[in-house]
Amino acid sequence: MRKFLVVLDDSRECLNAMRFAAMRAAHTGAGVTILSVIPPDEFNHWIGVGEVMREEARERIHAHFEVFAKWMRDRQNVDPELVIREGEPVPEILQYIEDDAEIGVLVLGAGIGRKGPGPLVTQLTKNSGTLPVPITIVPGDLSKEKLEAIT
Repeated sequence: MRKFLVVLDDSRECLNAMRFAAMRAAHTGAGVTILSVIPPDEFNHWIGVGEVMREEARERIHAHFEVFAKWMRDRQNVDPELVIREGEPVPEILQYIEDDAEIGVLVLGAGIGRKGPGPLVTQLTKNSGTLPVPITIVPGDLSKEKLEAIT
């Protein structure tokens, strides 16, 4: 089955990327994989403290995932899967795409602030010509109605 890969992070634009992926998956019979990457710099502490922080990060990710997953199940009839990796976000995203042959589209949310679309969009679009899958970039300020209309 073809799957949409969405990156779960703390950005506001992540919400629209999740919505878009779920709506497209529902309309096309695809699946959704939600990938969250824990950066290594969060754990540069003593071993015991680093382990506690790692577990707290995983719990936070699971809590965010459950909110999105409930909406996807209830509203779109899509049952997403969660994948958590540790490392630098861009290499981990690219490695996951390589590891899972069912990933058909990478969905990213673009920020609307003065800082640009966000680091993931900026870094991944630089290499978009060599990626093994297309990228869909969802504007962070699209309304729910507009998303429904385009999916």
